[in-house]
Amino acid sequence: VAGLSGAADAAVAAVGFGGAVAAASTVAVQGLVTEAATLAVLGSLAALFAGASAVGGARPWLRAASACGAVVAAAGFVGAAGAAAGWPVHAVAVALLVVPGVTAGFGARLRGDAAGAPVEVAGAAVGAVALVLSVGRPGVLALVLGLSGVIAAATAVRPERLRVAGPLAAVLFVAAAWVRLALWEVAVPEAYALPVAVPALAVGALRRRRDAGVGSWVAYGPGLGAGLVPSLCAVWGDAGWVRPLLLGAVALAVTLVGARRRLQAPLVLGGGVLLLVALHELAPYVAQVVGVLPRWLPPALAGLVLLVVGATYERRLRELRRLREAVGRMG
Repeated sequence: VAGLSGAADAAVAAVGFGGAVAAASTVAVQGLVTEAATLAVLGSLAALFAGASAVGGARPWLRAASACGAVVAAAGFVGAAGAAAGWPVHAVAVALLVVPGVTAGFGARLRGDAAGAPVEVAGAAVGAVALVLSVGRPGVLALVLGLSGVIAAATAVRPERLRVAGPLAAVLFVAAAWVRLALWEVAVPEAYALPVAVPALAVGALRRRRDAGVGSWVAYGPGLGAGLVPSLCAVWGDAGWVRPLLLGAVALAVTLVGARRRLQAPLVLGGGVLLLVALHELAPYVAQVVGVLPRWLPPALAGLVLLVVGATYERRLRELRRLREAVGRMG
């Protein structure tokens, strides 16, 4: 009997909440007639939903749903206030970030509460709307991305949100930097790659320090790839000497660090990039030398190399196996 009574109470509460939402939606639509009415209705709905969440009692779903309704109404109030003040769409987008900022603060205070996570999710949705509204203005988009990154970074301070909010903050900061660089018409690939590579390497180093069992490919592979590969691609289309020289020096340093620390990822990636840069720089000279030599000489040299390799095949094979085993034993 007690179970049936509890189910009936829950059903009555759900029906009542649904009716309240329907009535609130009707009032909100009717309040769009004038700016003053719109602001009054949305402000009242935000306050009412917040009050319903506070007095939700033992019904977690009621508290969570009411909290989300309060966030939506608050976002509508901010947008309507900006429109009433004559603000352009991109200015309203910046103002909307107040909502996720406030919900992040409430989420920190409502740890373990049924309304905590829904409030943060609803605030994040409002932040996504702000990003969409700012797309037409790259400068404002960079600002919105940066401010959103600040909110995500502040959320990541909490241990239970670090796994999600930490990477999100990094993505938002990098996106803000990329948008700003594109707005400044910066075409140097390193300017886009380094904001990704440096934090990735720092995070990898911290992770490997905490857990020595993490492999070098997991810890350093993404950062090294993001830092070296774009520059390597640019080298093959660059006729200058500055970028190949700098990239070769960096690749040599990475290779030496990998060999000294016995780390497989820096050794392989650095050595591979260094080899490709060397081939790119030496290719024109090799082509000139081959063009000057007699036509029979390159095939003769190739045959001589094959003869030497064949004569020492077993020894070379043992050396390659030892090299493979040594690299395989690296972290």
